[in-house]
Amino acid sequence: GGSSGIGAAAALELARCGARVILATRSARRGEAAASRIRRETGNNEVQFMHLDLASLRSVRAFASTFLRQEPQLHILINNAGVSAGGTTEDGFSLPFQVNHLGHFLLTQLLLERLRSCAPSRVVIVASSAHCAGRLRPEALGRPPSGLFSTFQDYCDSKLANVLHARELATREQGTQVTSYAVHPGFVNTSLFRHAPLWLKPLLLPLAWLLFLDASEGARVVLDCATQDGLEPLSGRYFTDCGPRLPWPAGRDDRLARALWEGSERLVGL
Repeated sequence: GGSSGIGAAAALELARCGARVILATRSARRGEAAASRIRRETGNNEVQFMHLDLASLRSVRAFASTFLRQEPQLHILINNAGVSAGGTTEDGFSLPFQVNHLGHFLLTQLLLERLRSCAPSRVVIVASSAHCAGRLRPEALGRPPSGLFSTFQDYCDSKLANVLHARELATREQGTQVTSYAVHPGFVNTSLFRHAPLWLKPLLLPLAWLLFLDASEGARVVLDCATQDGLEPLSGRYFTDCGPRLPWPAGRDDRLARALWEGSERLVGL
């Protein structure tokens, strides 16, 4: 998710630090343009685009195969891409749940051995305070919820999945020096809001411009979790711009985290 918004801002700063950065994005046009802009602004030529569509598990597997063949090192994986639109993917899952969680889950699992071999390494998952309204049901994972606000509920469910994914990954990777962090970047004015319902846009968009953070501000906590020294004992925790914070109760439910993990493995075919 590095072609715009928080992902692009984080990629720019990592490139300024001298990192080799792979922008994994769905749109080749936007991805190539973002990589070119970052190379130009930073003078770092080690910024490359690779195609990845999280709405297609086939694309996730193809990306992972290509990445592992071409890139011997992986120290930081930032799972940032997100959508708030409704719909169904080619794999038969709800669009926000697959793009925001299942695609990232499969990607992380396929790259996990490389992260272990390059340890110490980190996985940063961009979540949201919207996880407070998440209501995950392990028996119905991947199916859109019903009701008038089903798309909003689906988004909140996916953000709760992000928080629990980071938590369970930390538990399972104890002793490997692979650590994980869930991040609420704040209320950021990004293209995510292009999917807001038409009736809500006249209210939401002016508020976004006036009150929300810009992408570079939202990227700060993402970059902190990716690069700050000494965070290893806090693996699995939920971070805001004020540091580690307790997530809402459902985000601390270890039994639900395990059920989500096992259900996600089943859904993506692992």
